[in-house]
Amino acid sequence: MKQRVTALVLIGVLVFYVLLVGSRGVIAIKDGRPTVVLLGVAVLAIPVVGVWYIWRELRFGFTMQQLARELEAEGELPPDTLERTADGRISRHSADEVFAKRKAETEADPENWRAWYRLAVAYSDARDNARGRKAMLRAIKLHRAERGR
Repeated sequence: MKQRVTALVLIGVLVFYVLLVGSRGVIAIKDGRPTVVLLGVAVLAIPVVGVWYIWRELRFGFTMQQLARELEAEGELPPDTLERTADGRISRHSADEVFAKRKAETEADPENWRAWYRLAVAYSDARDNARGRKAMLRAIKLHRAERGR
């Protein structure tokens, strides 16, 4: 829930920024001088990139949730059995054990989106978010291929 609130706050800030920057780009374009118009067009590119980025991240998040719901319905969502430290963080040793299991599972069936999803969760638990994201993207790609989309 904390991540969802953070995402919504960041989206709100980015939307405000996009509107502010976009209005400045429009003002520059209305100026009429070629250099200022060119600068205004360049400034308008920033909100376009911002909107694209928001859309991409939201789509990624919604798709992850969809995959989680499917796994839960199938009874294949990985349970949270990880040991925790006194401050509530996942024990590194525990995360490494689960990661090794999930990696072997994925290597045994590399075309299974469910295995890639569980591997992505294991990467996240091991605090390797970059590889976790790549594994989740692979799971999404395989899921889409399986569904024929």
